[in-house]
Amino acid sequence: MDRVSLIVVILGALNYASMGIFGFDAISYIFGGASLTLSRIVFSVIGLAGLWCMSLLFRDRHEHRMIDET
Repeated sequence: MDRVSLIVVILGALNYASMGIFGFDAISYIFGGASLTLSRIVFSVIGLAGLWCMSLLFRDRHEHRMIDET
């Protein structure tokens, strides 16, 4: 789940970069406009993935090492 969330957040960040640099919203373009339901779902998934990735900041690093070693 961590990796999937991170990938989604990275894709969202690239979309925001394209909006800032070029004024082009790739998600709205692909899914038919920012106000359509499908685009709103994609934006919501990106936001939820961002919330999930915030939990990575507060996790104990030793916990992950113990899981990887087993």
